[in-house]
Amino acid sequence: MPAVRIKDHWREQRLFDQRAIVCAALMALATLGLIVRLYVLQVARHDYYSDLSQGNRVRNEPIPAARGLILDRHGEVIAGNQPAYQLELVPEEVPDLSDTLARLVALGLLRDDDVDELERTIESSRRFDSVPIRLRMSDEDVARFAVRRFEFPGLDIKTRQTRFYPNGALAVHALGYVGAISEQDLKHIDRASYAGTALIGKLGVESAYEHELHGVNGFREVLVNAQGRSVERQGALLAELHTKAPTAGGDLVLSIDLKIQRVAEAALAGHRGAVVALDPNNGDVLALVSLPGFDPTLFGRGITAGEYNQLQSDIDRPLFNRALRGTYPPGSTVKPVIALAGLTYHVVDPEAHRYCAGSFHLPGSSFIYREYHNEHHGAVNLDDAIARSCDVYFYGLANEIGVDRISAFMAPFGFGALTGIDVSGEKAGILPSRDWKQKTFARPADRIWFPGETVSFGIGQGYLTVTPLELAHYASVLATRGHIWQPRLVRAHRDPRSGALQPLAPVSQGEVPGVSAEDWQRIVHGMIGVTQRGTAAAVGLHAPYVFAGKTGTAQVYTVSRTEKYNASKINERLRDHSWFIAFAPADAPRIAVAVLQENGGAGASAAAPIARKVLDAYLLDGDGKVKPSS
Repeated sequence: MPAVRIKDHWREQRLFDQRAIVCAALMALATLGLIVRLYVLQVARHDYYSDLSQGNRVRNEPIPAARGLILDRHGEVIAGNQPAYQLELVPEEVPDLSDTLARLVALGLLRDDDVDELERTIESSRRFDSVPIRLRMSDEDVARFAVRRFEFPGLDIKTRQTRFYPNGALAVHALGYVGAISEQDLKHIDRASYAGTALIGKLGVESAYEHELHGVNGFREVLVNAQGRSVERQGALLAELHTKAPTAGGDLVLSIDLKIQRVAEAALAGHRGAVVALDPNNGDVLALVSLPGFDPTLFGRGITAGEYNQLQSDIDRPLFNRALRGTYPPGSTVKPVIALAGLTYHVVDPEAHRYCAGSFHLPGSSFIYREYHNEHHGAVNLDDAIARSCDVYFYGLANEIGVDRISAFMAPFGFGALTGIDVSGEKAGILPSRDWKQKTFARPADRIWFPGETVSFGIGQGYLTVTPLELAHYASVLATRGHIWQPRLVRAHRDPRSGALQPLAPVSQGEVPGVSAEDWQRIVHGMIGVTQRGTAAAVGLHAPYVFAGKTGTAQVYTVSRTEKYNASKINERLRDHSWFIAFAPADAPRIAVAVLQENGGAGASAAAPIARKVLDAYLLDGDGKVKPSS
């Protein structure tokens, strides 16, 4: 039998040596790679990874910029800031958001009604941002949270500035308000710019000038522990921390005169309505009143659902801006522009008399259009018709001019269009015409313009509607004899550091075309007659200045031709609206005003006395003498 070789030692040795060489090579390669990697980490990219490690224990906290102040034209603060405590939450540091919010509700630090909105806002925020969840905490709230703070990782109390309105509800519909940043707001803002910011402008000047008021946030680096709490040092390490100061928002100087605003609101107090006063020479809004109003502080501190529902359900609609959005028939306040149209189109002889027997009817029609309160003015010319507000005169004049020419003539005065005021929310009234009716109504029978509708148009009834701002704008155009200025609430920016003012140039919108100086003067003379011998003579009595005006009574409730209007037997909210427009001094106007008192009745008895108080407050000094123009 041949010999069998059981083991080849030489071959095994060679295989072992080969494997050892390969392992040694791999180990050498791995060691070299480790050395290279250590060099990269410790030497080549030392600064980069040092910054990353610093970020693991240093957190950037935003320092919100102080919101710009809002001042009246004389420098009185309308909206300012004051320090307050607020509870903030960093989403990435909160283990269970729903549980955390529920426990805050149980502690009385949050309202149950606010939880859903808060959750949506937090989920819409960046995970590392500090999100305010409770504004304006009381000392008791702060103490209640402080003793349980260890139970709420990711939450902390911060000292922030919050909005303060020293005059409460005064001028709120012009000023607007700030409110908590909502989920919807987050879709439209730069979140980095609003980090740590709790409030944003919602309405009025606060909203329209949000960019200017907001400012630029700063930041500070804060050393934190594993729980995210700020500490002074970690072990022996005392970090080098950096801070960047915020840049405060710019201040705004409004055109509003708070003295005039207070007088106007006091005069209208207890009633629903609006007052708008303008400087006819540049469009400055001297007063903008809409009553009833509300305290904007409610929104700044975080309004409850119950409080908001109460405002929403109030029958007097305090949240509704009547001055900018309320549309009403203007009544007889449009008679000056109808008369001016008649003069411009050479339809009427201003000296010719027409007889007013208290009623008017169109040729071939049996329908009777009656004088207000069935008055009989007798023979009146154009001047008398304006001063005594003769409906019959203007029924006939409107019919002679025609709807097409009336609409075309009234358009440059701003009827049926936005005035362009520098805040949002304005609504335009309706300037009716044949074309407007064709586009507005669906049924062919409703698209026909009837002669009777022109007759109603002539005394400011029918389809014609205006806002109080629109009517004040119209009064200012009459005051300047056709010069048109865009209304504005902000007249200057102010640097919060130096106090330097940067005035804003008024915006001219041109002039009313085609009207002669003589015709302008005729209309102004008729409006002076209103306050001296006409419908508002009682209000103009003993005025130390000459002013032009026009009363208006806008019908809300229609009575039949056989029924007599009796305000005492009609529900208060169905009574006529009271209007008055005026400008003064008549020869060199410095103020134009429109007053609306809802359901106030005759313009002479309700709205006109309010306008007189506003004119006196602006034009007279403490001794009752006319102040010199500035």
